[in-house]
Amino acid sequence: METNTIGETLYWCYANLAMAHAALTDDAKRFEQRHFIIRSRLYSGLRNGTMRIGPIADDERLKLTLPQACAYCGERKHLTIDHLIPRKIGGADTGENMVWACRSCNSSKGARDALEWLASRGVFPPLLLLRRYLKLAIAHCSTYDLMNAPIVAATDLPFALKALPRPFPQPSELVLWIVPIGESKRTHSQVDA
Repeated sequence: METNTIGETLYWCYANLAMAHAALTDDAKRFEQRHFIIRSRLYSGLRNGTMRIGPIADDERLKLTLPQACAYCGERKHLTIDHLIPRKIGGADTGENMVWACRSCNSSKGARDALEWLASRGVFPPLLLLRRYLKLAIAHCSTYDLMNAPIVAATDLPFALKALPRPFPQPSELVLWIVPIGESKRTHSQVDA
């Protein structure tokens, strides 16, 4: 789908995320009509204001229950704190913008945008990490009245609008989180290059 504004682009990715999450919940191998309907309705609802994204507080509560591991590779030792959207490029120095990262990933990522860095490694982000990223991006654009700005105006954003995934891989290639949650046996996946 072609989008013209920053908000449309963020909402389209968020709607794709909801579609992917529903497919994973259904344990589907491929996206089905039901999943496309979820995406369509959410995208439309976000655009016309009848639906909203979930609060970042939900992600903060989830952060307390997820396995403590690097958000990028799943390593459970030598953990540090990383700014998902780096401070150096305008990311907030708040808990909402912080994730666990092993020393190796934190050093490799440096001050790069998380989505750009993961894409350079051929890794599609775990859905819960992408959800947090999108909520931060939408909050930033809402605060600075950028949701209706044309995409060409997206020059000084603290996140990489062009790095937002379009399209999403099939559900069989996606993971909810980088390490298994509860009974889940999925691990991170590589994007087919």
